[in-house]
Amino acid sequence: MTPSLLRDWPLPSPGADKYSRGAVLVIGGARRTPGATLLAGIAALRAGAGRLTLAVPESVAVQLAVTLPEAGVIGLRESAGGSLGSEGLEALLEDFDAADAVLIGPGLDDIDGTEALLRELLRHEAARTSDQDDDGGSAAIVLDAYALGCLPKLLDDLDPWAGRLILTPNPTEAAILLGRDADLGDEEALAAAVVEIAGKYQAVVSCQGLIARPPGGDAPEAAERWQITTGYGGLGTSGSGDVLAGAIAGLRARGTTDAQATCWGTHLHAAAGDRLASRLGSLGFLARELSDELPPLMMELNT
Repeated sequence: MTPSLLRDWPLPSPGADKYSRGAVLVIGGARRTPGATLLAGIAALRAGAGRLTLAVPESVAVQLAVTLPEAGVIGLRESAGGSLGSEGLEALLEDFDAADAVLIGPGLDDIDGTEALLRELLRHEAARTSDQDDDGGSAAIVLDAYALGCLPKLLDDLDPWAGRLILTPNPTEAAILLGRDADLGDEEALAAAVVEIAGKYQAVVSCQGLIARPPGGDAPEAAERWQITTGYGGLGTSGSGDVLAGAIAGLRARGTTDAQATCWGTHLHAAAGDRLASRLGSLGFLARELSDELPPLMMELNT
């Protein structure tokens, strides 16, 4: 994945207004980890999305609304410990149905609650698509963090999101998605795992700079693969994955394909790390600083 390849794969034009650049919904957060949704949401806006809504536990909703006034914020019912589950999701369904990209996972901290949340959203989507007056959603569904951890249990129930999934696992989460212990320490093993996950979940997958699209469409016989060749170890810091997932969601909302959003987002995330490393050192920069690098990088690549 080189700059010249991306220049030959340009992003959609900015459009006339915020409505032409798409809407992103981020579902996540917990009382202890509200910042993950903030990082993802800012990255989505920096990637060019026109509108942003955060759906978070009600105990942190006001704080996030004040911190990020550019976003709409929905407060959801939470457990006694401040975690999200399947309760009260009717508050976000209108935004869910209207979104161009939905990111689920940043900051979620209860695996059982996350599974219940995903099951409820899948039930809603299945009921919606069975309505003859509604052809169903077309939003990309980007899953990260705890939303990946419970995905193997939902494998037989993912039909409502078929062909619309983007997964952003780290190597540990990749092994969970495979459903077995796997040594993914070397690049060859990780690349094989990413391709296997893409086929298993019929999803575009980004993991450690390796990207795969499952067979079908333009690649009917085999998965299509890309590799990012930039990025520093400093990207391995708290919140960095939230920025990556948010950037991909923001790009996808603008009208790219799943694969294009994932390739561009993964490259921009890594290149942002390069920029920060050149100024601050290879370690010690903050995840929240990555998003500010996205607009100038896009401008350079889109000219």
